[in-house]
Amino acid sequence: MRLNEFLNVLTDNPSAAIHLMLPDGSFAPAHFHVTEVGRVHKDFIDCGGTVRSATACVLQVWVAGDTEHRLDTSKLARILRLAAPLLKTTDLPVEIEYESEVLSQYPLATTEIIPSGLLLHLGNKHTACLAEDRCGIAPVESGCCATPGCC
Repeated sequence: MRLNEFLNVLTDNPSAAIHLMLPDGSFAPAHFHVTEVGRVHKDFIDCGGTVRSATACVLQVWVAGDTEHRLDTSKLARILRLAAPLLKTTDLPVEIEYESEVLSQYPLATTEIIPSGLLLHLGNKHTACLAEDRCGIAPVESGCCATPGCC
């Protein structure tokens, strides 16, 4: 989900509770904090030699011992508006950085209005060969680096 879409959902549902559902169906504790909003930009080169870049709006979620804390849609929308000069655009994918057993980043897949508030469905990120044409990948079983001269 892109930031502009997410902001619209937050604004259209003022003061609603926010629930984070991880890809495995479990939930982040209801008393989570959003401790950072950042524009994260990555420049990289793929295994075929193509220079690429990716930019996202990353919301860092942290859980503290203050179990009475609750972040609602209005407060999160205010935080995102404060970050606007740093983010430079609302045409960015939104990712949630969350630590349970390990620190992970999850793309915000969809949102859903439920009786208790706004449910954020988090998706999974996956690795992939971005130079399949150069590597000659046909079936997934061959793998990117199975082609001599690729990786």
